[in-house]
Amino acid sequence: MQTIVALQALVTAASLDMEPSAAELDAIGREMPLIRAEVELLDAQIMTIDRPANELDTRRVRRARNRVLAARRKLANRAGTEQTGGAA
Repeated sequence: MQTIVALQALVTAASLDMEPSAAELDAIGREMPLIRAEVELLDAQIMTIDRPANELDTRRVRRARNRVLAARRKLANRAGTEQTGGAA
């Protein structure tokens, strides 16, 4: 009978202190407006968790949702123009 043993070096990551590449940093930079909008939406939703939402809270959440949708639309449109070469 043959024993199968996994080598530790193949199972774990090579290095845990690797820095992100320039391409990864650029992708994060492009997505940062969406990330900020999503954080604002989450903050607005968290404020209404422990109490009934009043009119101001409802407007705050709605505006935050609209900012998220606008950021997603802008990011999707930018990605679409990059793939097609910018010809519109």
